[in-house]
Amino acid sequence: MALTLQASGVHMGPFLNASTDMLPPDDLYTACRVMSPYVKHVEGEVWDFSALHEMDIDPEFTRLVESYLVHVLASESRLKGWKLPETTLVYPWIARMYPDAYFIQWYRDPRDSIMGGHVTDDITDFDVPCERPEDALERRALSWHYQHELIKATPAPRNVITVRFEDFVLKQEETLGRLEDFLGFPLARVMVKPDRVHLWKQKDQQVPDFPFLAEALEELGYA
Repeated sequence: MALTLQASGVHMGPFLNASTDMLPPDDLYTACRVMSPYVKHVEGEVWDFSALHEMDIDPEFTRLVESYLVHVLASESRLKGWKLPETTLVYPWIARMYPDAYFIQWYRDPRDSIMGGHVTDDITDFDVPCERPEDALERRALSWHYQHELIKATPAPRNVITVRFEDFVLKQEETLGRLEDFLGFPLARVMVKPDRVHLWKQKDQQVPDFPFLAEALEELGYA
């Protein structure tokens, strides 16, 4: 998705890695740790996010986010944005800071997502309160679940669209049409890899069944 936006003339920041993440991420990572203590862990895989929507945003959080986005905010480009997966961890306050932004919520089947490592595999690294699993795959699944629950609990921004990775790959024209209607400008076509879809179904892959993912799999059409 980020490659598509970049190829379509969207300024995605001056320093990008191979995954098109905007660098350096350190201030945004620290902002995640500023917000996380305001999340209440209820029990198991359940959290209370209500304080995030009722309280004033921590001024230190605002400073850190504006520092991370300094080049994007200063850009004179009509079309500008950024991609950093860890932004999801602070989505409630990002949505409040930038109510006129256009948010693309990018989903992938969690059974595929947890097969590879990510910076957010262990949410306790970002000071998210939880019961930390010992098993690495379960930690990844819990992180995916936490981020999904955080998004669900956040009042929808003025401009938001949900896109599944699988639809972007297997139904590119249809999905790009939806995105073009949403964004209001034409999008470039980039090469996609159909063999990256449904990896968890391959015979040599072993993906445990995590019951706490069942509801999200149903909601997103992955069941």
